Amino acid sequence: MLTQPWLTLVGVGEDGIDGLSAVARHRVQTAPYVIGGARHLEKCRSLLSGEAHVWPTPFADGVQQVVVRRGQPTVVLASGDPFFYGVGASLARFIQPSEMLSIPAPSSVSLACARLGWAQQNCRVLSVCGRAKELLLPFLQPAARLLVLCADETSPATVLAWLTERGFGTTRCYILEALGGEHEKITLCTAQEGPPAPVARLNMLALEVQADTLARTLPRVSGLPDSCFEHDGQLTKREIRAVTLSSLAPRAGELLWDVGGGAGSISIEWMLSDPICQAIAIERVPERAARIGRNALALGVPGLQIAEGSAPEIFEKLVAPDAIFVGGGASKPGVLEAAWAALKPGGRMVVNAVVVETELRLFQAMQDWGGTLTRLNVARLETVGSLHGFRPGMSVTQWVAWKPYTQ
Repeated sequence: MLTQPWLTLVGVGEDGIDGLSAVARHRVQTAPYVIGGARHLEKCRSLLSGEAHVWPTPFADGVQQVVVRRGQPTVVLASGDPFFYGVGASLARFIQPSEMLSIPAPSSVSLACARLGWAQQNCRVLSVCGRAKELLLPFLQPAARLLVLCADETSPATVLAWLTERGFGTTRCYILEALGGEHEKITLCTAQEGPPAPVARLNMLALEVQADTLARTLPRVSGLPDSCFEHDGQLTKREIRAVTLSSLAPRAGELLWDVGGGAGSISIEWMLSDPICQAIAIERVPERAARIGRNALALGVPGLQIAEGSAPEIFEKLVAPDAIFVGGGASKPGVLEAAWAALKPGGRMVVNAVVVETELRLFQAMQDWGGTLTRLNVARLETVGSLHGFRPGMSVTQWVAWKPYTQ
């Protein structure tokens, strides 16, 4: 068993070696092997006495380059805090914490909050480094403060233009460049004004969403207006959708199968319930599958997976889910049986039916696997000549069942 850490992760700020502690300096000076980004190596060059290696591309190659040195003294130079959107977490998948010593520098978020006078615990930290800007959408709430890690000098212009297109042009935007270094710069503008040019490659955004954008923010509970979704009529309507999401009861990090995805409304709202919730929309019609992708991007969950194919045949190719919603195809032989078999113990299955044939199938499912049957009715006010009256929609029968841990 290794008793002493052989790997040292040293966080390097824009102030270079001036910001390193005595311990960090000693580790870098005495290391026979140092690996890090070209920028980090340059800032620490005066301390290096051993081999210096630039972190290779692709990123995973660098991880393996470190792992194969297990037991030999090694230093990794990283930006700020190695365990904050950094290399630390990637290495920790292969190296035990007892084998590592991490010496962090202040993260960019710590520096940004210190400069702006913002409380870190009240801010949401997001990243557009290799991620879609649309991921910001669910967090654009009135008076929200967001800290956005940027990929490069083009990110601020891209994000601010997108905010303006979405109706968030009044958002106050701080562009923070080279924090902690001699070239540090902070610029304030609104999204609609756009960033000044040029912007340094090393930058981040701090966003203050204004209260006047309330109408354009996404609500934090299920039941988005039907108009939010592009669809061809195959859409779980707002009121039924809200009840369905409540029955599915999403928990953070869980995976949903949305069988017969239609417009993707159920899987999209499932993912909106928590940033780490996942969903797979299963749709056999190519046009609808493409539409689900567009809806997911427009509503801030570009990570929604789309499996194009027919149930139940496609199930065997998918990761086992924590919850399953069947919005179409429930009367097809074998679909419910295969879905129930695939569901993780302790998971739940929700099926909506509008025709008697499917209702009969759900009654049989309740007898086989338990659960509850509920009939949902919604009536909407419509004009009747010059007057008004409530017109009922088709009744929806909903079966909800939780799979026991032992059967």
